[in-house]
Amino acid sequence: MDKQFKVTVNDSLSFKITNEDIVNIDALPTSEKTYHILQDNKPFLTEIVGSNFNQKKYSVKVNNSIYDVDISDGLDLLIKEMGLSLGSSKNIGSIHAPMPGLILEINIRVGQGVNQDDPLLILEAMKMENVIFSPRDGIIKSISVNQGDAVEKKQLLIEFE
Repeated sequence: MDKQFKVTVNDSLSFKITNEDIVNIDALPTSEKTYHILQDNKPFLTEIVGSNFNQKKYSVKVNNSIYDVDISDGLDLLIKEMGLSLGSSKNIGSIHAPMPGLILEINIRVGQGVNQDDPLLILEAMKMENVIFSPRDGIIKSISVNQGDAVEKKQLLIEFE
């Protein structure tokens, strides 16, 4: 199966590319961060002028114009669809159910301090136990569910102070 990526340029233009598209690019590296690209018999001089690999954001100079490029793969899109996000865990104020299921276990209490990656609760969905981990350090402000509760996708589970 060919992996797809969603590419957004300057927050205005979005398109999808595949691994095959990437392999078929006629690009010749001219240095560590510059490339000569030939597309439809037109030459382009490109340079990666800035990058944040963890957030998959790049600034690319093409023929003296700079473009901000965001790249998302299938997992990034699924995480966003589930109401979660990567790279922004420090700003998360609440946790919502990523899928419908049953709360099997709650490992925290209101007022308790937690660290990033501490297990908070266990959600059973499709006969699998899914441990929901803390996305950040913080203090539990509220718990909106009880052990044994059935929850819907995107239902509020936990709030942080």
